[in-house]
Amino acid sequence: MSLWRYANPTQFMRTTSWMLPVFSVAAAAFVATGLIWGFFFTPDDFRQGSTVKIIYLHVPSALMAINAWLMMLVASLIWLVRRHHVSALAAKAAAPVGLTMTVIALLTGAIWGEPMWGTYWAWDPRLTSFLILFLFYLGYIALWQAIETQDTAADLTSILCLVGSVFALLSRYAVNFWNQGLHQGTSVPVATGERSVSDVFFVPLAISMVGFGLLFIALVLLRTRTEIRSRRYKALLAREQAAAAAPVESPAQ
Repeated sequence: MSLWRYANPTQFMRTTSWMLPVFSVAAAAFVATGLIWGFFFTPDDFRQGSTVKIIYLHVPSALMAINAWLMMLVASLIWLVRRHHVSALAAKAAAPVGLTMTVIALLTGAIWGEPMWGTYWAWDPRLTSFLILFLFYLGYIALWQAIETQDTAADLTSILCLVGSVFALLSRYAVNFWNQGLHQGTSVPVATGERSVSDVFFVPLAISMVGFGLLFIALVLLRTRTEIRSRRYKALLAREQAAAAAPVESPAQ
């Protein structure tokens, strides 16, 4: 039951006031270490040359693009079942972050793919499902903006999130479902623990992946706090407008 106390906006704001600086500093340290180490202190690959270093941006951003949507799915389910407003606002806050990660993954994948495949884009199963996930992110954000009633917007976006989760999972496991396609298999399969990346590349990659995860958490906490403040401001403004519009009773004669 102690977990649900964070559904209280006041408790959430109090707790995240110290969590946000911790995650922000840790994210900056890990991301900087991983990227600097990876870009400047690792050798070129014997086959891919220096283009292999795109992995330090592409893999972490793609991983967080998928996991961001899955986090939104969990938060949306909590909203639909428990009607906790903080969970709905957290899902809303995570969407632009996930969209940004998706854009980074698509762009870096195109740049990486051109010298390897001879083209910036191919209708590969994983690439196609990732592009559809990008469109779902756009639709999710647009739906929040289009509906004025916040609870209604939370309901509809939660349903959209459930549907989009299919493509989030396809983006993650498409190479396991279909053998055809240009995209390589997962570099670090979680189930088997095996990997196709040597230690000289994997260590800074792992640091970068942790950094992107911490960065995602920090940005979601920041944006959720902003959403809570925005909702409080709108509630206070509506209350003041209602008070101003109320008729003033004249004193008894």
